[in-house]
Amino acid sequence: MSPSSASPAPRASMRVALLNVKYSPNLGDGLLAECLERELAQALGGAEVFSIDIAGRTGWNGGPGRRRLAMALLEAVPPALRRMAAGAALTLLSRLALRRHVRGGLARCDAAVIGGGNLLTDADLNFPIKLAGAAAEVARRGLPLAVHAVGASAQWSARGRALFARALARRPLAHATVRDERSRQAWARQLEPLGAIAAAVSGDPGLLASLHYPRKPGVPRGDAGRRVGLCITAPLALRYHVGQHHESAATGGAGALHDGAVIEWYGALAQALAQQGLHVILFTNGSPEDRACLVRHAPRWTAERPAADWRGGIARQGQGRISMAAPFATPADLAGFVAGCDLVIAHRMHACIAAHSFAVPTIGLTWDEKLASFFALAGRSQYAVDGPALAPAAIVELAQAALAEGVDRAALASLIERTRADVAALGIRLASAAQHEVPRQAAEVATASAPHAATAPAGAVLA
Repeated sequence: MSPSSASPAPRASMRVALLNVKYSPNLGDGLLAECLERELAQALGGAEVFSIDIAGRTGWNGGPGRRRLAMALLEAVPPALRRMAAGAALTLLSRLALRRHVRGGLARCDAAVIGGGNLLTDADLNFPIKLAGAAAEVARRGLPLAVHAVGASAQWSARGRALFARALARRPLAHATVRDERSRQAWARQLEPLGAIAAAVSGDPGLLASLHYPRKPGVPRGDAGRRVGLCITAPLALRYHVGQHHESAATGGAGALHDGAVIEWYGALAQALAQQGLHVILFTNGSPEDRACLVRHAPRWTAERPAADWRGGIARQGQGRISMAAPFATPADLAGFVAGCDLVIAHRMHACIAAHSFAVPTIGLTWDEKLASFFALAGRSQYAVDGPALAPAAIVELAQAALAEGVDRAALASLIERTRADVAALGIRLASAAQHEVPRQAAEVATASAPHAATAPAGAVLA
């Protein structure tokens, strides 16, 4: 979508709220939110752009226990019962707290954007309920609403579809884009028949990380050679989230997602990479379950071992080492870390996206279709692989190939420029809509803010 020369000039005085999960403990969500905030503010000539976390959070505090416990409990409950229980609790939470949180954030705003992240997914009605409530508050104030660069899954429950339609098809959107072709097809199939406008494809805001998080100069490589960031994702998280979209676990089948199999695979992979003279640095995107997994197993993974082939063969020269990164407190910490790596291997999508923005080669472990979609968009499909289903030796070979090949700088520059143009187009649409939007009358306000039947709890601590 190219900006029209007849479009109104952006107003620096505009105040725009992004509705997302910026303060999720997964710092990838915060990274893409900050990138969109900063890029859209520039596109609007210095407007005030900020995020409202639709889960009610106001900072990155990464509370350790509730989320992990909730995921374990939800995983043990049959899906139908889980959705019913989760829906009832989250609906109550939305009415008592979350909508009030969004309402306060929208004060003095000119427009709102559902912006960035895998928000159009239906895991126990979590996002359907939160977005329906947030969109109702936007309608209550009569503000233009847009959707930008979101991910959409293809499997929604009937209730989830109705709630998403309520949020996105009840009145015309000022702008709608999703982050990949798979999401565009999911949007078209599930929302357009219910009245939503067609969505275009735009770049994920995380691709702008290298523009908004300066690379730290002089990152020391140490004496162990090139640095490989190995992102650890807890088997619990893999099983839970894959289970929301597939009746049976993916990533090599259910067996590959058993705790012991994944844990042993991570350890064997780290050791195999170190045997090649690489410095393997274990890290997480910040989710409590991932950090707990890393802290529990890192002492065994990082222990000194004989300089032997990981399969028990002949000792090798140039043995690398395995260490653990300090926990990250903010998205800037995550961006700075991946920018200092020579290679990143991860299940977590935005560890890969941020690294790619800095022209750091990546290997994506495809536990979810969204990761494969990003690698296809980046022209690196050969580096998106089914992690634990492959022997560590195969990943090592792929790592060596990725390090040798590097990243196509011209293709990356083009992708970043297109992503910036997508945000500029969003800015023009918002400026135009804000100038033409007529505030709702009191009767419309009352209608939009009436209670809605919905159904989902634990989801509140999951995203």
